[in-house]
Amino acid sequence: MNFIIRKEENYSYIKVVKDRLDSYISPELKAELVMLSGIRICNIILDLSDCINCDSSGLSAMLFGNRLCDDSEGTFIICNLSVNVEKVIMMAMLDTVFLITSGLEEAQRLLIKKLELQ
Repeated sequence: MNFIIRKEENYSYIKVVKDRLDSYISPELKAELVMLSGIRICNIILDLSDCINCDSSGLSAMLFGNRLCDDSEGTFIICNLSVNVEKVIMMAMLDTVFLITSGLEEAQRLLIKKLELQ
């Protein structure tokens, strides 16, 4: 398995447990995102703490997750970026698209604040 997935009270948590988010595992991530969307999970935290490399297919999977959450009026948060993955996201200018936090706790706090405002 390439991911750890936990369903929490207000969101689902996905942790990539491989060091690369690339064309080999991105389709599986997209399938997991579709499955979560199908059961009406609209808030997702994607933890990339173990991931040190990401290619265009990985970016595509993250954009897909972001769009699914947006379409369901939810929130897609990416946390724990390595320096390399952060560079790739910034080079693609996706740091303005994604909601990125430094860690899981910050992501959880941000999600709770957003839910309180609704």
